[in-house]
Amino acid sequence: MVGAMLTAATEVTAGGILTNTNQSIDFLRNPARDASIGIDGVYSNPAGVAFLPEGLHLSFNWQYAHQTRTIESTSPFFALGRKNNGQTTKTFEGVADAPCIPSVQAAYNVGNWSWQFNFSVPGGGGSCEFSDGLGSFESVVGNIATSFMTLDGMATQLNGLTTQLAPLYGMLGQTAPAAIPNTGVKGYDMDGYMQGRQYYFGFQLGTAYKVNDHFSVYGGLRLLYGTATYKAKISNIMVGTQGGYVDFRDFLPQVPGQAAQNAAVAQQHLALLNQAEQAGVPMSEQLTQARTALTQGLQQLQQSQGQLATLSKYAEGVNLLCNQSSVGVAPIIGVDYKFGNFNFAAKYEFKTQIRMKNESTVNEASEIAAVNKFRDGEYVNEDAPALLAVGAQWTPAEGVRVNAGYHHFFDKDADWYNNTQSLLDYDTNEYLLGAEWDVNDRLTVSAGGQLTRYGLTDDYMNDMSFVVNSYSLGFGFNYKVSDVVTLKAAYFQTNYGTYDRTDYPPLSGMNDSFTRTNRVLGVGVDVNL
Repeated sequence: MVGAMLTAATEVTAGGILTNTNQSIDFLRNPARDASIGIDGVYSNPAGVAFLPEGLHLSFNWQYAHQTRTIESTSPFFALGRKNNGQTTKTFEGVADAPCIPSVQAAYNVGNWSWQFNFSVPGGGGSCEFSDGLGSFESVVGNIATSFMTLDGMATQLNGLTTQLAPLYGMLGQTAPAAIPNTGVKGYDMDGYMQGRQYYFGFQLGTAYKVNDHFSVYGGLRLLYGTATYKAKISNIMVGTQGGYVDFRDFLPQVPGQAAQNAAVAQQHLALLNQAEQAGVPMSEQLTQARTALTQGLQQLQQSQGQLATLSKYAEGVNLLCNQSSVGVAPIIGVDYKFGNFNFAAKYEFKTQIRMKNESTVNEASEIAAVNKFRDGEYVNEDAPALLAVGAQWTPAEGVRVNAGYHHFFDKDADWYNNTQSLLDYDTNEYLLGAEWDVNDRLTVSAGGQLTRYGLTDDYMNDMSFVVNSYSLGFGFNYKVSDVVTLKAAYFQTNYGTYDRTDYPPLSGMNDSFTRTNRVLGVGVDVNL
């Protein structure tokens, strides 16, 4: 659970599970840029940049993204929460803001050559905060109260068996055990908090070569520098009793004694039944049922004791901080082909191997396995998957361009922590369509859309880091102030579906419903010298 608290990825933009593809205002106003010829092509179609006029071309882009993440969680434990009014369903909402997502595209074209540079944020890009924590936090704390209540329930059952077996104790000349006191646990209280911040800064260098007036090729490298900070906190854990709410740390010392009394009485009852059977006392159906109940109770008690031993790790709450950083490099290749009123292009980004190094408050191995992902000095696999992007552009009339594109992210070939990529059903696929119109020599308007489909499964999804199938729409304009300067502005919105994870883990009675919102505003300026 604690490990899950810290794995909140903070993607606030368009693209695959770990990849942002909106690296320009041109993308926001028309996402289908994979075969467009423009300075934004340094990222989206680098081979096509070779067809720009000779000279220096620069593009400066700024984006603001605001996103919410909403999880409606259902757990039988929630009904025990002091703040939950007996409800088993709660809504947890995180707000992710990326006030500044910058990108810079630069190309210097001379002869048949195009020398290119790109700075962008191809992954992450913001901070996400859940001010009330998450359902996975609260379920663990609720389980603490449930475990105590289970011990109380067993005590009540054993006291009932003591009364039932009293005649048998008297027959064998033994003294029945004293009644086991009941701790009276009836609920819990807690405060939760989670925040994740993640940025992957990309620095891309490459060269395109125009083979002839119709065909160009590109080769380059992108360096990714990843940095992330994760904070998680569970505090003020309280146990509700008949006498009021008690600090978990103060209540915890009572538990071993309660468990030991339960075990001792159960063992005493079983020993009595064995002695009675050996003495020739007929084993009635009632006595046989009592023996079965005691055997099952002891097994359940062993499980509860192990569970409580783990839960006792939360006696001081949780207050964790983990910083991560890493660097990775991968090649990029591309081609562009012009034919009549059509332009076709393709780009392949190789997988970037990322091993994030932890600087963490977790210094020693923990009995809670998930925490070990964030041990100080550990390396965590977070590869950026390979990407194949293909596109086509058609110019049916002068000043009008229609665009289409396709993206395939090779997620299942990446290497993520605990091989979580293997939990996906299939790789991510995106389908893009858009158009732009030169209204006059100065003004261009455009719009487009993107459909994104992930290979999600119940095993892959969790409330700390999730994506949902979506479609996105964008529109905007370019205004040519002069032959040198062009201003750009656009709006982009992603509309998410809902992913329902029902009864997970199986037979737990826990359900989650995941969804998100995402809105992006962007402005930029192109300079051609």
